[in-house]
Amino acid sequence: MDSTPSSSPSSPFELVSSALGRYVPAGGSAAAAGPGDAGGDDAQGDETRGDDARGDRTTGRPVPDGPAADRQDQILGVVNLDRDLRITRSNLDAAVFAGLDAVAGSPFADLLPPGDVPTVTRRLRQVLEMGEAHVARIQRLRRGDGSELVVSMSILPAAAPQEGLTVSLIAMARRLHLYAAETAIGTSLDIGETAQSLAESLLAWGDVAAVDLDFAVWTGEGVTERAQGRIRLRRAALVPERAWPEGYVTPGGDLPSDASRLLAQAVRRNDAPQAIVIPDRKSVERLLGSPRVIRALVPGDRSASVACIPLVLDGEPPVVLGVAEVWRRADRPFHDSDLFDLQELVARTAHHVDLARQHQREHTQVLALQRRLLPRTGGHTIDIASVYQPATPDSAGVGGDWVNSFPLPDGRTALVVGDVVGHGLGAAATMGQLSMEARALLSAGLAPDEVLEHLDETVTLLDDAESGLAAGYSALGSTCCIALYDPVSHRVTLSSAGHLPPVLVLPDGEAGPLALRPHPGLGTEFALREPFDVHTFGAPPGSLLALYTDGLVEDPALSIDEGIGRLANVVSTVHPWDALQQAARHVVSTLAPARQRDDVTLLLARMIGYRKGDTATWRLPARDDAPARARAHVSALLRQWHTRADTRDDVPLLVSELVTNAVRFAAGPITVRLIRAGHGLLCEVGDTGNGRPRLRAGGLLDDGGRGLHIVHRLTTRWGVRWTDTGKVVWAEVPG
Repeated sequence: MDSTPSSSPSSPFELVSSALGRYVPAGGSAAAAGPGDAGGDDAQGDETRGDDARGDRTTGRPVPDGPAADRQDQILGVVNLDRDLRITRSNLDAAVFAGLDAVAGSPFADLLPPGDVPTVTRRLRQVLEMGEAHVARIQRLRRGDGSELVVSMSILPAAAPQEGLTVSLIAMARRLHLYAAETAIGTSLDIGETAQSLAESLLAWGDVAAVDLDFAVWTGEGVTERAQGRIRLRRAALVPERAWPEGYVTPGGDLPSDASRLLAQAVRRNDAPQAIVIPDRKSVERLLGSPRVIRALVPGDRSASVACIPLVLDGEPPVVLGVAEVWRRADRPFHDSDLFDLQELVARTAHHVDLARQHQREHTQVLALQRRLLPRTGGHTIDIASVYQPATPDSAGVGGDWVNSFPLPDGRTALVVGDVVGHGLGAAATMGQLSMEARALLSAGLAPDEVLEHLDETVTLLDDAESGLAAGYSALGSTCCIALYDPVSHRVTLSSAGHLPPVLVLPDGEAGPLALRPHPGLGTEFALREPFDVHTFGAPPGSLLALYTDGLVEDPALSIDEGIGRLANVVSTVHPWDALQQAARHVVSTLAPARQRDDVTLLLARMIGYRKGDTATWRLPARDDAPARARAHVSALLRQWHTRADTRDDVPLLVSELVTNAVRFAAGPITVRLIRAGHGLLCEVGDTGNGRPRLRAGGLLDDGGRGLHIVHRLTTRWGVRWTDTGKVVWAEVPG
């Protein structure tokens, strides 16, 4: 009370630092103080004292009975550091801190898990430089045997005249540890990471902790009732990391079916999931019976006890997701309080495991859909390669990117890339619907801009809440780009709905994005809708076209134009005889950001086209002699190509019928094109009419309609596509 101002601490934190400094004897380490010296926290004191013979909840060490036991309930420790963050003094002699090697002169970082060293070191230096305390950080400390201790750590500037830092450590009381463990377990939606977090938290009660999940949970499937006795389990997590005996089940491995004789007791006992404890190795061996099963489940050669706690999802009946196992040396038996703590922790976190299961299922379904949409292979006129790289598992689910390529019946190839707004099953369902609709419309002969008009209407319909199709998901603002490659003319026709421009690399090495007019995307308001432009450009053999989604080129440090420029530079380095799939992976690995925030999708298409000698085109006036002239041209070419005799008979007749229809029902010049493809011949007859030829049932004595029946009989398939000037009827004939 009578101290002079100069000797008085100038702030509350200096008061605390001064008090903690007196708590650490000048000689270095001190004996543990009694509970009253811990700061007088009655609530924490009640948590750490308790039933007789209760094991310490943080380390699992047994607490002896008797008056001396109270002195081991001390949960406060202090470490003093110099300005180089080396330990100068410490008071960590309480039983709860056993195993922490706080040796004077050693770096404080030696007490930290390696992954936490940068963050904690930065905070220590901030307190040194700024003089502002960092209070109550939940932190793990590493013991000499590799196990970890959870503490609440505060960093304070040392009180004058000392320099450096005072670090107070409060060992986590039971409730605080359970809260911290549940918080850590609930931060990931990945099933493996969730199981790993649970196992790491369980390690505080034992020497080895494992989490074994029902196989259906691991794969994301639904789990309902379980058959009596036998369950199929897969090891999802195991801690600590170490070299395990041969035959021991490690993460990713399936437990032997005989293991159900032990673990099923934790799952089904009196028709209710209950925890069990097997006290020693002899009991474990007696229950398991098989040496192979013992090697698979028992983590070492020493005598050990095990607590098996089922992960139960509340319900009627309750659903068992798996089993958590905690192993201890036999000289450290499980007390009832330990079992209660373990059951509470597992019960609190079972729903996190189920959420991860649901996410796994959704993730798997969406990923399977997206991979199904990926291009399989190219053809003899175009080489295709694609890469789909989803964002991290902790994203909100797999995104709505899709890319596809497929041959059209008329010999052209369609290249489609799209990006549906959002993630998860809603985005996946819309993605699948738009992709399949685009394929159907393109196969029916519609032009790219017409297909985008239909997709625009579909997105608008899906967002109509009154229709009941939206189900809480909106795809407004989705984008799509469609390109059609003609291997005869070596030209590409392209339309885009708000998508980033494709990158074209010409055979001479010139590379850059295509100049497309900006478009607002699919599903915009009617008053804001823009027409879909059609862009046509040459793509000589050897050209390379790159279609992609924004995840590949978006970088917070660059503008989108710079990102597209980087893509053009990298794609331009692909050599004409490089393996295209390998080149696509190289492009993605070079450009994809280290921390993906969005899915990355890339489609590379190398144009090959038909050789000049494999195609022929004739333009004929729409006169009565046009069918005969067409037959003559085609017959001469087929003899030159050395086709089969039946082909030389059928194809001229087929072309004659198609030209006859064009003369009768259309106007203007008629174009005849014959293509020798790998699978046969493709015949095309174009005119300026817009009527659609239809095959109708008719009688033998009908005056018309027999021409299309002849076409139908002579071909493997035929159809119509529309052009800017009319239509083209195509037909495929076996070679």
